[in-house]
Amino acid sequence: MAEQKLKRKNIKATDHLKQVMADYFYWMDRISTGKEEGKIAWCTSVGPAELLKAFDFEVHYPENHSSMLGATRLAMDYIPVANAIGYSPDICSYLTSDVGAYLKEETPLSKAYPGIGSVPRPDILAYNTNQCRDVQEWFEFYGREFGVPVVGITPPRSLVEVSEADITDVVAQLKAMIPTLEEVSGKKFDIVKFRESVRLSRQCSELWGKVLGLAAHVPSPWTFFDGTIHMGPAVCLRGTREANDYYKILKAELEERVENGVAAVEGERFRLYWEGMPVWGKLRALSEQFSGLQACVVVSTYCNSWIFSAFDESRPFESMAQAYTEIFINRAESVKEQYIEDLVDEFKVDGIIFHDSKTCPNNTNSRYGMPQRLQERPGIPCLVINGDLNDLRCYSEEQTRTNIEAFIEQLEERK
Repeated sequence: MAEQKLKRKNIKATDHLKQVMADYFYWMDRISTGKEEGKIAWCTSVGPAELLKAFDFEVHYPENHSSMLGATRLAMDYIPVANAIGYSPDICSYLTSDVGAYLKEETPLSKAYPGIGSVPRPDILAYNTNQCRDVQEWFEFYGREFGVPVVGITPPRSLVEVSEADITDVVAQLKAMIPTLEEVSGKKFDIVKFRESVRLSRQCSELWGKVLGLAAHVPSPWTFFDGTIHMGPAVCLRGTREANDYYKILKAELEERVENGVAAVEGERFRLYWEGMPVWGKLRALSEQFSGLQACVVVSTYCNSWIFSAFDESRPFESMAQAYTEIFINRAESVKEQYIEDLVDEFKVDGIIFHDSKTCPNNTNSRYGMPQRLQERPGIPCLVINGDLNDLRCYSEEQTRTNIEAFIEQLEERK
């Protein structure tokens, strides 16, 4: 199928998003440089942010910083720096690019937000290994560098069901963090603040889920590639009114597109599912290729990872433990397959793109026969592309482009 050159439809809310994120980074910098009072906690992207906010910590997410390193293609300058101090090229390139940037005393924040010279200095670091072991090792590195406490949660993994025993275990680990959080923050734990933080995160999750759900309309008003940009508040600002206010604005704009039949991809003919991490340094190229083939990536496991339907402020510890333990990445293969099948049906998907991310095995689901099972049983066409979230040495643009073109031709024949 011949690729066309189509004009990208910009989302008007993007300007508001830029301001929201700028306010977030500049406020964090003011605290870090002593211009404002406050304490800073570093947190993994699906970690105990709501508990940190209950102690009035401002929260920085190193994974967000790493995605910026990938998207700006600066990661390739920094990964070898971390490799040189003993961090293997086979481990998470989020980790190695972020650590390398720290060692070189550089950050893309300086270019994006003039006046910011570095990432904010942490007073404490809090992780959750529901994603992988690498986040713990990542935070332990910074704990040694900055001489600050590192606390964390290690929930059960690869679960078919999340049992009461699992929830009880994680709740106990959350509560065990409180004395250290009190000591570092200088504040006593406040259950009212905690409930409010969980309530705001629940609202953010609901709004983000509704925004993503609008892509189920045919034609879709936006794409997975748009979602990777607009998910910023869901990651960095969940638990705040600013995030919720932003998603109300974005939701209204996308609902207007749906009402008027505005398609993100002109002449949409194919609807795809993206499974796995983004290839951050190739988002634009991939977006343009799919659009040129009249293929819209309408849904992804990645963007949906910040929908936490279990949050309930009436039972904050238990619901938070459930929300962060039942996430997709932490489940058994059978649960993941059913989850994907359900979304394929809901979003009227024609085919699935699996990204085999070299340094992210925990968020790669193509290595144990899942694409083959999905093709055989429900009969969903699948394509596996090789790459990485940040390390572009693992990605062949020519091979990927050719494979995607051949896959779309296969979908064309099925139609």
